[in-house]
Amino acid sequence: MRWLLIVMAFVVVPLAELWAILSVGDAIGTLPTVLILLADSVLGALLLRAQGRGAWRRFVEALRFARVPSRELADGLLIVVGGALLLTPGFLTDAVGLLLLVPPSRAIVRRGLERLVARRMEAGLSGAAGGTAWRTSGPRGGRAPAAGKAFDIDGQAVEQESTGPERPRLER
Repeated sequence: MRWLLIVMAFVVVPLAELWAILSVGDAIGTLPTVLILLADSVLGALLLRAQGRGAWRRFVEALRFARVPSRELADGLLIVVGGALLLTPGFLTDAVGLLLLVPPSRAIVRRGLERLVARRMEAGLSGAAGGTAWRTSGPRGGRAPAAGKAFDIDGQAVEQESTGPERPRLER
């Protein structure tokens, strides 16, 4: 799966961008195409600055009220990715970057990412709830089963009976 994403990012996307630029250039001419790409980059930088300032202000406000700024961090990340895509020359990356910089579409993307992360966390927690002990370093530096070893450092742990296959639920 990772290799597919790498191939997409470094081979397919530039070829699609090149095709789109050449198609637009054939339709309206070379100079207007270059001017549109330059104007798009400048407008993208201005939009990035405005949206970035707003996200930073909301982040600071969340911290001021002692609230976990998860939504603000997600928005900031999406704004940075959207700005990078807008500064990259090309029409396809500009369209995706613009979607990430406009607040209503960014909210839709953020909710989709939240659901994806929640599903992955729930799947990971359901595996851990099955009685598997976990150690903190695996072959890739992540979490991996600890081959039957539990974390009973001082010998005071008591085994708990499970009433059934319960799955932990993430609350909103």
